[in-house]
Amino acid sequence: MPRTATRTIELEPIDRLEEKVKLLVGLVERLKADQASAAEENQRLARELESMHDRLAAGVTATSELSTLKEERDIIRSRVSDMLEQLEALNL
Repeated sequence: MPRTATRTIELEPIDRLEEKVKLLVGLVERLKADQASAAEENQRLARELESMHDRLAAGVTATSELSTLKEERDIIRSRVSDMLEQLEALNL
């Protein structure tokens, strides 16, 4: 009987080791899943960032065009105003 008791005592550290290994395997699996999820999120955010850069570039272009159109409008307004003044001067 003493041999059975010795075997039981000797197996306890192995059982604890086995349990720790199982926990580590589970942890590694969860970490891999988290990493895959983070990689997908990173790709999604990179696409979103690229889209935002494109929208910003389009906005800058639109702002530049708007500024140019406002300048042209002011020039035309000034010229029309000058022409109206000239027409009024002719009617006198």
